[in-house]
Amino acid sequence: MHPTSVLATITGRDRPGVTAAFFSALAAHDVEIRDVEQVVIRDQLILAVLFDLHGDPAALRGSVTQASSALGMECEVTIADSTHGRRNRAASGGRNHVIVLGHPLRAGALSSVAQRIADIGDNIESIVQLSSEPVTSIEMIVRSRDPVRLRATLVQAAEDTGVDIAVEPAGLRRRAKRLVVLDVDSTLIRDEAIDVLAERAGVSEQVRAITASAMSGHLDFATALRDRVALLEGLSEQDVLDVRDALRLTPGARTFVRTLRRLGYHVGVVSGGFTVFTDRFTDELGLDFAAANQLEIVDGRVTGRILGPIVDRAGKAIAMAEFAAKYGVPLAQTVAVGDGANDIDMLEAAGLGIAFNAKSALRAAADTSVNQPYLDTVLFVLGISSDEIDEADRL
Repeated sequence: MHPTSVLATITGRDRPGVTAAFFSALAAHDVEIRDVEQVVIRDQLILAVLFDLHGDPAALRGSVTQASSALGMECEVTIADSTHGRRNRAASGGRNHVIVLGHPLRAGALSSVAQRIADIGDNIESIVQLSSEPVTSIEMIVRSRDPVRLRATLVQAAEDTGVDIAVEPAGLRRRAKRLVVLDVDSTLIRDEAIDVLAERAGVSEQVRAITASAMSGHLDFATALRDRVALLEGLSEQDVLDVRDALRLTPGARTFVRTLRRLGYHVGVVSGGFTVFTDRFTDELGLDFAAANQLEIVDGRVTGRILGPIVDRAGKAIAMAEFAAKYGVPLAQTVAVGDGANDIDMLEAAGLGIAFNAKSALRAAADTSVNQPYLDTVLFVLGISSDEIDEADRL
């Protein structure tokens, strides 16, 4: 005789012993547990148990109804086709993590996201909260037949609703990320360091003009960097050090680096800026590695030249690959975070490329985008909750 597939759901005020009492009622019958989900929100518990029953469904219904009444809770028992769930799950595609972040996160935005997932025939299997501060973030597990279509749908949903949405396939690769590379200017820090140097040297307008020419595609990064540095000739070393000390970390940067390092990640920076600045943050934050350009200073003055090969768009990707090889981390297990077109190669080469408050060119190339002012919100994209951040602080 085939077993009966039963879904029992109990809801009500949570307190110690509820789950034990419910399973005790089930234990009086011949059941095999197939699936369990439990969630508590503000002292309200929802517990759903799917199981195969060998025996009389009416007797089991009476037992669990009596147990739930004694607990002051409500219970629903549903008899289902024993093979439907397994067939449907096998046919419905792979699982994906969908992270939704907002400040604030409004019901209308979630409604739109959920509806678009349903419209393409995909299904939300579970939802959990990752954080309430500094932004509200939730993680959905979505089963999708076509992950590429799911990602495209949610990219558009993010544009339309103003929330950030990250999509990543579930599985071991997601949990295996072990090396994180950050850009510096406008990512790890709020400033563009060369602009601050230019202001000190009195050449802000000229430097901005060169930057604009590079961004429009009229100059490559290496040429633009050399031209801008040439304008800094004669700037004193003390001015450079004063700029270094005045650079401002992005809010959440310390939490971001500290949490990842305590969880065993290798964390470092690859910058198109200068080593005099990355050295500060390597020491201050305890970074594992750094690559940047070396500004030549002779007799206490900037010469207007750069020493050695330039770390440009291609150089950033090369540096990331070298650091990954140094620590024995496959590129598929790396994460790159940046904000500009100069970061495209690095983000495309990484296992997960994250555009942080980025220009449109980088958002188009990245796996996901975060448009929040706090760097530690990127932790939620990696599936690290605020509780886990707090726990890491206690390690």
